[in-house]
Amino acid sequence: MRSLEVRRLGLVEYGEALQLQRDLVEERKNDRIADTLLLVEHPPVLTLGVKGDGGRSHILASDQELQSRGIGIFETGRGGDVTYHGPGQIVGYPIISLKPDRCDVHRYVRDLEEVLIRTAGDFGVSGQRISGLTGVWVGDEKLAAIGVRISRWVTSHGFAFNVSTDLDHFGLIVPCGIADRGVTSLAKLGSSASRGEIEAKLINNFIEIFDLSVNN
Repeated sequence: MRSLEVRRLGLVEYGEALQLQRDLVEERKNDRIADTLLLVEHPPVLTLGVKGDGGRSHILASDQELQSRGIGIFETGRGGDVTYHGPGQIVGYPIISLKPDRCDVHRYVRDLEEVLIRTAGDFGVSGQRISGLTGVWVGDEKLAAIGVRISRWVTSHGFAFNVSTDLDHFGLIVPCGIADRGVTSLAKLGSSASRGEIEAKLINNFIEIFDLSVNN
């Protein structure tokens, strides 16, 4: 069983986390580090994917409004459309090798969804998949978004799990380019669990799904 190093980094600027991921991906490709899971929280930021215009056409707010709110925009290199990150989210960046027997992008995304579905379930929330869409949903509202990048079967980027996020900020965009569905959070759904409690369950579910052990 391979080991996993978990780094719970707290509040990190998005650009800093992006560079850290790039550095760790190179380290992992060359087997200089173990599989790694970064858990962070970001100041308010919009991130763009590689699909089409990256989601710029799905930003509803003006540049002036974003600037007045202190919300930056980053091009990320991950899959997917525009999304929002901010306080109250658990953002997870797995830097893991899918070799030798997990080299399947669709399986990887489904496995991340399963981690988040189980974590929601640990706190009494029934998350589900919706055919043709990624992420974890409760009814027609997205609880967790997923957007990944895979290079030589080493992963980066990952997921954003809404715990107590200010959902009004999602009104600045068409989240993930999906206009007819909403966004939710564990707090909106009635959970008062702490970030620490949720991260602990998430880590346990991650190592179980990916058949890893935590490297203490």
